[in-house]
Amino acid sequence: MYGGSSDGESHEAPGQRKIPPASSMLWVRNLRRFIGSGAGLGSEALMELETKRILLDIFKDKQQKSSEAGAIPSFYKKKPEEGSISSRVQRLAKYRFLKKQSDLLLNADDLDAMWVCLRENCVIDDATGAEKMNYEDFCHIASVCTEQIGPKCRRFFSPSNFMKFEKDEQGRIAILPFYLYVMRTVSLTQARIDMSELDEDSDGFLQPHEMEAYIRGLIPNLAQLRDMPAAFMQMYCRIAAHKFFFFCDPHRRGKACIKKVLLSNCLQELMELHQESEEEVTDTEQAENWFSLTSAQRICDMFLALDKDMNGTLSKQELREYADGTLTDIFIERVFDEHVRRGKSGGGNTREMDFESFLDFVLALENKDTPEGLTYLFRCLDLHGKSHLTTADVHTLFRDVHQKWIEGGNYELCIEDVRDEIWDMVKPMDPLKITLQDLLSCKQGGTVASMLIDVRGFWAHDNRENLLQEEEEPEEEG
Repeated sequence: MYGGSSDGESHEAPGQRKIPPASSMLWVRNLRRFIGSGAGLGSEALMELETKRILLDIFKDKQQKSSEAGAIPSFYKKKPEEGSISSRVQRLAKYRFLKKQSDLLLNADDLDAMWVCLRENCVIDDATGAEKMNYEDFCHIASVCTEQIGPKCRRFFSPSNFMKFEKDEQGRIAILPFYLYVMRTVSLTQARIDMSELDEDSDGFLQPHEMEAYIRGLIPNLAQLRDMPAAFMQMYCRIAAHKFFFFCDPHRRGKACIKKVLLSNCLQELMELHQESEEEVTDTEQAENWFSLTSAQRICDMFLALDKDMNGTLSKQELREYADGTLTDIFIERVFDEHVRRGKSGGGNTREMDFESFLDFVLALENKDTPEGLTYLFRCLDLHGKSHLTTADVHTLFRDVHQKWIEGGNYELCIEDVRDEIWDMVKPMDPLKITLQDLLSCKQGGTVASMLIDVRGFWAHDNRENLLQEEEEPEEEG
């Protein structure tokens, strides 16, 4: 047994001898001293070493100052001033990055060439006649496309992309869904690049004038908007942009997240206007699409018809004529309480609805089944601001509907029965109150809201079976 090592550097108890750590080895210490001195290093390595030392000194200095001041370390960096060198460098870097991303995208000719490659190298399903490809065909088409189009199409032919699509018993996927996926990816990426170019402060959000500029740039490429009168273009962009903000800016901060805009149904609805108007696009479909020229003109005509005194805003009395006066007075009052700001002139109690607020109003009523539309309406239904509706609230709200119902010559009904029916439709978590979440969860929130604010909405619910039968009859005749 030994009580020490031959070099005399360690004296450990028997059975406890360990390999010394790397830092205690003589050759390691010598090497570190050699590198630390900078001897034997090239000019680039010396520069890196010097930079590291400078940055470390700056960091230690900031840490010391922060600890002495007792302040929270800064996590916000002020944006460079407009016209400064930093601002110009940032703008140039953004321009080059977006241009590089745009160059990597497939253009229209590339997409056409890919479709030809897919059709020429696929197989026809004997049972359905659909054009399909297995993974081996998929890889072969990838090679052909890369040769004809270039490496920028290669990313679409990854194994993970192949696995995204539904496969038949033989492991084949249809070429059409894959091609549509490529087209949609390219379209959304191009849209993101275009929006990012308009994002002046590069914060990932678009302000109203930036969103309007994006829509204005799309108009020449949308078949159904090409013949828009030049005088109406500014108003159209204002109306179209407002729907994006209604759905993509729920907190009304005045800016919409670009990522949220790209994933919203609004952008898809806008892109539907690519279709030529002659190609199976009916007048009804155009009227239902908020972004159609027909719909935008309808909104303007509606506002002008309500604005009797032609002062550019709507009073409560003027708004009561909306939808032929079927909305209840209490609902109109609540709309002004919750969603209309007090006027800057004409007295402190003057409240009139401007065009922007009118757009919100129309969007909410025409999209009652969406979370955004129902949230707007629930604030009006919540009479006491308690974030829930009681049986007394429902009774108070429906009382106005009942009055209009009787004035219209309809049969007598019991308000308590309607109240109980609403409770059965919603099935709230708390049997004594209905919350916004209850209305969203029951999937009938839009119907319930219509029953409480609009006599026409209650009539539609009361006659739902007859209306459903009328809708089914034409299909049976066909």
